[in-house]
Amino acid sequence: MSTWIVRHVSLPCLISRGCPALLFHLDNFASPQSPSDSHSLSLQKGVFLIPRLPRMSSFVTRLLHHQSLSHSSRRFCLISSSAHGRFLSMDSNNVDEPLKVPEAETVDPLPPPTQKLLVLGGSGFVGSHVCQEALNRGLTVASLNRSGRPSIKDSWADNVQWCQGNLLAPETLKDALTGVTSVISCVGGFGSNSQMYKINGSANINAITAASEQGVKRFVYISAADFGIVNYLLQGYYEGKRAAETELLTRFPYGGVILRPGFIHGTRRVGSMKIPLSVVGSPLEMVLQHAKPLTQLPLVGPLFTPPVNVAVVARVAVRAATDPVFPPGIVDVHGILRYSQQKSK
Repeated sequence: MSTWIVRHVSLPCLISRGCPALLFHLDNFASPQSPSDSHSLSLQKGVFLIPRLPRMSSFVTRLLHHQSLSHSSRRFCLISSSAHGRFLSMDSNNVDEPLKVPEAETVDPLPPPTQKLLVLGGSGFVGSHVCQEALNRGLTVASLNRSGRPSIKDSWADNVQWCQGNLLAPETLKDALTGVTSVISCVGGFGSNSQMYKINGSANINAITAASEQGVKRFVYISAADFGIVNYLLQGYYEGKRAAETELLTRFPYGGVILRPGFIHGTRRVGSMKIPLSVVGSPLEMVLQHAKPLTQLPLVGPLFTPPVNVAVVARVAVRAATDPVFPPGIVDVHGILRYSQQKSK
């Protein structure tokens, strides 16, 4: 047991070891007049809290000053509150008198800001999974297509705001970008070299430029991994992809994310048919994701890039578009797999 000495207090305050904290309300204490007063409190007016000491119990000890007493007879009362809600006062005969504390005013928290995601190519293989992932996270989702509302009969499509527009006609993008906070582009395609550059490059560059001018905060572009010698066979495809990546990193240095998956597998719908790409992609993914050193082999190394499930790509894309701390830049297939295993905040 410790004794605390307070000037002008006739009653020593005995503080038990079980007290977690001490709350002092001090008012106009005089400075110590002699060495014997070296342990006296000489502070002026204020409230001071001594932090919890080690191995303390659940008691809370407070020293409350009685403002109604005269200067000559000012005292402090010691009040302890136990875990059972009983109050003991050394200044009163009332054992069970509760301590009256003014009730704090409650404030309604502000609602979280609404995030609106625009998915470019939302009716495609990857884009449809991105839309579903975003809807499952409670986001407002819009999608831009040349034909507007697609013929998809799945229930999730009814919850998407379908906009009609053409990425090769930038003037049609302004209305679709109204109120949008982030964009995910799943636009891509094959054909002749000039066609592939136009679809993969020019169309995405127009979207990136329009989004930047409209004040969109984050832009995620689903690009493609390098496959070495395959790049030369699909020259327009990869040149268009890399041109769009350059534009994105220039326009969105802090909010631009580029995903570079390899072969994306899953159940792909072509008309009324469903093609189970995972029959081949899933076993290859399990084997090749542990063979990363093989990707460093000359010429053929990129061919060992592991496939990735479309649901994984969608999950990481939505996270990158909505998580402000997701790092900008290029994410390869191994990074995509790593981020997919982390819990989003």
